[in-house]
Amino acid sequence: MNTATPLKYLAGYPEDLLAQVRQLIDQGKLGDVIARRYPEPHEVRTDKALYDYVTELKERHLRKADPLSKVAYDSKLKVIQHALGTHTAISRVQGGKLKAKREIRVASLFREAPAPFLNMIVVHELAHLKEREHDKAFYQLCTYMLPDYHQVEFDLRLYLTALDLPSG
Repeated sequence: MNTATPLKYLAGYPEDLLAQVRQLIDQGKLGDVIARRYPEPHEVRTDKALYDYVTELKERHLRKADPLSKVAYDSKLKVIQHALGTHTAISRVQGGKLKAKREIRVASLFREAPAPFLNMIVVHELAHLKEREHDKAFYQLCTYMLPDYHQVEFDLRLYLTALDLPSG
């Protein structure tokens, strides 16, 4: 087993779990395992469809949160910011009031990803509308919107690891 296999997306997970992942990689099976677990892609391909998808989830779970002014796929996200999604609030003075425009950007690689992975990223970014930090309250909100959030997040990390593997 190759214990030197870099698992940058899985830092902080227990070594016994990482050993299982390395074994799947060494056997050439990691991508197949993920593909069997998540066979269905989603149909959310355009920025407009993504906006509608995010807005529907927001209305279902976070009705009182600030409205979103923009939701879009972003091809620069993963490379530049090492992020899979971002939530930003742009504040500006308008008249005598401070106005905030909220945007969510999702890495373009999720255009083709399995549906649960897009859902998890959107839930994560929506949770930032209410909770800024990645703390207990943040993750409670994520699991409120997506009960198996932690499992899907782990599987997404496996998916990203598989995408980074050299093609054989």
